[in-house]
Amino acid sequence: MVQIYETAVLGGGCFWCLEAVYQEVDGVFSVESGYSGGQVPDPSYEQVCSKTTGHAEVVRIKFNPARLSYREILEIFFVIHDPTTLNRQGNDIGPQYRSVIFCQSPEQERTARAVVAELQRQGIAPVVTEIAPATSFYRAEEEHQNYYRLHPNQGYCAFVVAPKLEKFRRTFVQKNAPIQIRGCQRFYSAVSQFNSCPTATSPTVAVTCMAEP
Repeated sequence: MVQIYETAVLGGGCFWCLEAVYQEVDGVFSVESGYSGGQVPDPSYEQVCSKTTGHAEVVRIKFNPARLSYREILEIFFVIHDPTTLNRQGNDIGPQYRSVIFCQSPEQERTARAVVAELQRQGIAPVVTEIAPATSFYRAEEEHQNYYRLHPNQGYCAFVVAPKLEKFRRTFVQKNAPIQIRGCQRFYSAVSQFNSCPTATSPTVAVTCMAEP
């Protein structure tokens, strides 16, 4: 049976953080860490960190649009990173950590611009997230794939990735249907919230428990 999927490419700080979150979302087939938006073909991590290639650290997400919409992908994105800091996420500073959405279609661009407009109407400003057309994606080195799963006790993972992952588990931005955490029994429903500080207190959420299938 042929699986139908769509692709999203997002950058919002260190790719380890985004990868860890989207790996838990039901409807996601795969998440790859990599580099996009630069001028040097197939750059290394060291080259990207030199801030001279123009690339952003990104994740490429393949997802089932029948189970997870692109809008929901973006709503998660804006919860787990700060879209108001230019070329920076916390102590990670540089253009490789910029907030960016690489749109794979005109429809994705329209959705991205609509979500950003909603953020601004809610008073989240300035939103510096770059909305750009799709460009080449270069898969990062193997040591950067599945990083949090393989190294949960590593310092950066424990103090930076884990709080973002926990915030994702507690706070969902949604409009119509709940987003299910893969491997979890709970659906979390929350009113539209775009407070992107990973250490902020989560809003009260309605939790519905369901039996394991």
